[in-house]
Amino acid sequence: MSRIGKAPITIPAGVTISVSKDNVVSVKGPKGELTQAVYTDITVSQEDGILTVQRPSEQKKHKALHGLYRSLLNNMVIGVTDGYKLTQELVGVGYRATNTGNTLDLVLGYSHHYVFQLPEEIKVTTSSEKGQTPKIILESIDKQLIGQVAAKIRSLRAPEPYKGKGIKFVGEVLRRKAGKSASKK
Repeated sequence: MSRIGKAPITIPAGVTISVSKDNVVSVKGPKGELTQAVYTDITVSQEDGILTVQRPSEQKKHKALHGLYRSLLNNMVIGVTDGYKLTQELVGVGYRATNTGNTLDLVLGYSHHYVFQLPEEIKVTTSSEKGQTPKIILESIDKQLIGQVAAKIRSLRAPEPYKGKGIKFVGEVLRRKAGKSASKK
């Protein structure tokens, strides 16, 4: 058995889960609603406030999907109750981030601005306090979507290994390299 797949998901109060006939799971909670289509062989059952995911056989494909769908459903339950929050910081001289609604305007040392339109499901805020690096704060109930958007923003100027300039997650440890060594005598 998959260690992740066999773990039951406890459903918190205020969260309702429904499974349709075509194996589409819908999770509704205080922060919103999410849906996920589940592979037809994987069965999702709900009893006494506990959600379980079972697989029909020990085939490699079923084993992989068992843990995958359990994790996706667990992320949905956490998302509709608590939500997800990612914070990124811009390290570099002159790097700035501003937002108007869901439009993010980034100045990243290029000759032009990057204007990034975020999906409606994501709430963005920016902060730039004196003496600290500018920050981009993303909030959403969908873990997959927020991770994908954060990765796209980071790809505009990935941190480089020498000075650490670029867009990085708060608390992320970068692997740094030594610069050029002094000339040899």
